[in-house]
Amino acid sequence: MMPKQAQQALPFWNKGAWLGVLLLPLGLVFAVCVKLRTFLYHSGALKQRCLPVPVIIIGNITVGGTGKTPLVIYIAELLKHTGYKPGIISRGYGGNAVSWPQWVTAHSDVKQVGDEALLIASQTGCPMAVGPSRVDAAKLLLAETDCDVILSDDGLQHYALARDIEIAVIDGDRRFGNGFCLPAGPLREPISRLHQVDLIVVNGDKTDDREFSMQLRGAVAINMETGEQKLLPGFKDNACHALAGIGNPERFFKSLQAVGITCDTHRFSDHHSFSQQDITFLDDKPVLMTEKDAVKCMRFANHQHWYVPVKAVLSVEFSEQLLHLLKTKHDR
Repeated sequence: MMPKQAQQALPFWNKGAWLGVLLLPLGLVFAVCVKLRTFLYHSGALKQRCLPVPVIIIGNITVGGTGKTPLVIYIAELLKHTGYKPGIISRGYGGNAVSWPQWVTAHSDVKQVGDEALLIASQTGCPMAVGPSRVDAAKLLLAETDCDVILSDDGLQHYALARDIEIAVIDGDRRFGNGFCLPAGPLREPISRLHQVDLIVVNGDKTDDREFSMQLRGAVAINMETGEQKLLPGFKDNACHALAGIGNPERFFKSLQAVGITCDTHRFSDHHSFSQQDITFLDDKPVLMTEKDAVKCMRFANHQHWYVPVKAVLSVEFSEQLLHLLKTKHDR
């Protein structure tokens, strides 16, 4: 998740920005603290909980959205099609439930469990639980379902949960910014952390042989009142509004521009709690939004509102490597 404050600071995390250099001493302190915490878990001084089934972490080392949610959905579908029974856990960012962990289904209240969790559960149909303690969420799944592998949406830095496979996701546009750790830059952990993960997925074009490229593809928009589907080029003839409350709104806006749609753009913080006023404009232009935002707006949307679902597309090589790693862990 990217807090609103972090989104506002993001321009200062670009290469060459002077404020990032001034904050570098704090970034170095943060990096030392991160490495110390990691050492304490790996040495056993801090307890890690091991589960009886393989655990796959899909996370990132930067703040802000990188495209983890579509990748989690892709992997869940891949595992189901190859005979596994995946269960999914997440923090439940944006959810305000009074008790945790929480079950998530397609009919859950988005205000209780969060937008990403509701989207994942709706798309995959997999059993899912969310909560601040991913260990507790996983234990709930294992106690109540027959899942034989756990997918964790985010949690690369949640070392209390032992993991068998780590997948790091990188935003292909922003990558690592100035390369500094918080607050001097966008990194939650030093870039060297990527040498320890099993697979690296780039949302966009890869720049290294070790990376796998992921493309997010969406061809249609779906009307939020009627369910009508319309090819995106069908919006080229009229100006539209486009809104996004995700980690990288520019990616969504650029995807619409790429098919020739002219939009008035409206940016909101990641996991923004939308109101009807946020999506209502003083004209009759179509309003396009991401599917993640749509799950929070469906109850007060009208015929003007459309969402654009996307699917992650990855190479066969990625799927083969992941399944090989999982088989090795599963057959232990």
